[in-house]
Amino acid sequence: MGAVIGVGAVLLSFFGNPANTGICVSCFMENVAGALGFHNDIRMQYIRPEIIGFVLGSFAFSLYRRQFVSTGGSSPLLRFLVGVVLIIGCSVFIGCPVKLVLKIAAGDYAACIGLVGLSIGIYIGLEFVENGFQLGVPRDLPLANALIIPAFMVFLLVVSLLQPAFIAFSVKGSGAQHAPLIWSLGLGLLIGALAHYTQFCITGGIARIFLRGPREIMNCPRSTGLLVSIGSFLGFALVTNLLTDQFHPGLSGQPSSNDSYLWSFLGMLVVGFGSVLIRGCPLRQLVAAGQGDNDAGAAVFGMLMGAALVKNWDLAGSAAGTPPAGQIAVLISLCLLLAIGLLNRKRGYGIAPEYQTGLD
Repeated sequence: MGAVIGVGAVLLSFFGNPANTGICVSCFMENVAGALGFHNDIRMQYIRPEIIGFVLGSFAFSLYRRQFVSTGGSSPLLRFLVGVVLIIGCSVFIGCPVKLVLKIAAGDYAACIGLVGLSIGIYIGLEFVENGFQLGVPRDLPLANALIIPAFMVFLLVVSLLQPAFIAFSVKGSGAQHAPLIWSLGLGLLIGALAHYTQFCITGGIARIFLRGPREIMNCPRSTGLLVSIGSFLGFALVTNLLTDQFHPGLSGQPSSNDSYLWSFLGMLVVGFGSVLIRGCPLRQLVAAGQGDNDAGAAVFGMLMGAALVKNWDLAGSAAGTPPAGQIAVLISLCLLLAIGLLNRKRGYGIAPEYQTGLD
């Protein structure tokens, strides 16, 4: 898994995706939102085939393995809200956890600040989980519910091929920078299938560092499987960057980098905190939605809403720093996550059953 996502993501940048952005769920969701007319930033409008591939790859492989099960009903509206918050945090940092690793692998030393923020956010989230936080236990739902997200991705694939007039495509900016559709879609399908099989998740891997004592959350304390895959991802991406002359070390002036370090830190802290509360990073939400998790589907639609809001309300960070609106949004997001964590903590219940089986 680490080799596929590390090599594949860097090659996507080499073949046309923006620098250091071979894969970025938050950036790609902003592109999709723009293409659908949810915002008017003409530089961020393109239906990214990678997003489609993550969901449909997971969907197809889960069907093949007979693991496609329609479940949900675990506080979907709260998960929708956390999905919005995740994209706000990512937009301030200018990237999701996957892109964070890609930035480090390309020599962006400032991204390490985001890694610290992400790790602290994960630690805070785990403290809530270990002290009784729960959004409820998902239950079996009619199959039609689980087909909504895959069907939506099929729709996106069709309109990206037919290019009807109501779909916008950037002619300049990052939305106009993309690898060939067949390569992007093919890699997305492969990553989606492998992520379903391996349960790959950036925040889930880092979370295992902090597990302690006899209390087993995510099956086995300090399990290193996912953490090793993240290290493999970083290593393969680094080597591929070196081989393709895309490694340019530095602290400032990097592509898609926010030099407002405090807000980059807080943005990733929000992402880590929120990802633990809904059991997975943005990539994991897409993959889980593809395999029938309706709660993850609610988070995916929340991420799409968040992608529209960060552009319409000018919340996203840039090389010039983080705008005041983005700073306020990060602080509000952190307060919302704290409120969700406190209001959904069941005293005396210990670790909720859905978290005992894994931060998927």
